[in-house]
Amino acid sequence: MSVAHRAMERLREWPDLDVGPACCGMGRAVRTAECEIVHFHSDRDADLHLTEPAIRHLAAHLGRSTAIRLVPESQWVTVHLDTERDADVLLCLVSVALQAHARCAGAAPHRCNLNRVTFPDRRDYQMC
Repeated sequence: MSVAHRAMERLREWPDLDVGPACCGMGRAVRTAECEIVHFHSDRDADLHLTEPAIRHLAAHLGRSTAIRLVPESQWVTVHLDTERDADVLLCLVSVALQAHARCAGAAPHRCNLNRVTFPDRRDYQMC
């Protein structure tokens, strides 16, 4: 079972979250009654609808992670899920996203980062 699949299974246990097809047409989504929060596009990548205010608030921290990619003008961040630690980061950010969405209920949906982000294989880097 992939890291992404295990993360999705963990989120399935959270109250008020459901899993279904992603509105972008690729993969599965974890959603509240109001909006999609996470798109699992593959066994290794997930897009998280974090919202613009939350991204702005966390930008310095998000930019330091090798597992996270920010796309200019996007309200989504892409998380590369290589390890269980990456999944833990995703789940922490889902909590932030749920709080952010509660503050901006009724906002129009935004396009996720599907096909706008790539990650190099971390195994290609040598450890110092």
